[in-house]
Amino acid sequence: MTLRIVLLGAPGAGKGTQAQRLAATHGLVHISTGDMFRAHLKQGTELGQRVQDYLSSGRLVPDDLTCAIVTDRLVQPDCAQGYILDGFPRSAPQAEALDAFFTDNGQKLDVAVDIAVADEDIVDRLSARRSCPACGAIYNLKYGPSKRGGLCDRENCSGELILRDDDREETIRKRLQVYHQTTAPVIGYYGNQGILKTVDATGLTPDDVFARIEEILCGLKGA
Repeated sequence: MTLRIVLLGAPGAGKGTQAQRLAATHGLVHISTGDMFRAHLKQGTELGQRVQDYLSSGRLVPDDLTCAIVTDRLVQPDCAQGYILDGFPRSAPQAEALDAFFTDNGQKLDVAVDIAVADEDIVDRLSARRSCPACGAIYNLKYGPSKRGGLCDRENCSGELILRDDDREETIRKRLQVYHQTTAPVIGYYGNQGILKTVDATGLTPDDVFARIEEILCGLKGA
């Protein structure tokens, strides 16, 4: 069964972790707008320079720019067997643009899963996150620290871990404010379409969240 899934949730809700695990389990392509943006930043492209201004201040990248990047990725051959969209759509116009893409390409979205986490838990998680600028690995001082302290412990890498600008508490709170104002309406958008499923992930382990999403996907396959 070809699955096309959207994972919703505030920054730090665990979308990336769940998307990677689900993609590996079901043989789906994991499409992360954050990863695509960071790739452009690392390569120093013109797009990366434009994106940097938005990410460092906690603002969202403009809809037209984001939609163009995502839809170009969705027409690649490896997406034909299904994919998980992580971090997109982030606004009602983006959701509408995605629907237009599906209509133009004879596809449909199977389910939108909202991973719901309390704001204070989000702040606690993200402010403890550290990143390796050399290889892109991400650690958490409380839940998944590097075995080498302030250095990346991936094989053949010893990059010095940093606190990214968008993981600072003041930026996180601004991102959450932007999320509630701009992205949360997407939940209603998919709710009106009858394809929204919500997982209350506050206080749950990643394994618990994964199990609940798996139940949802099993229900789709059995439908």
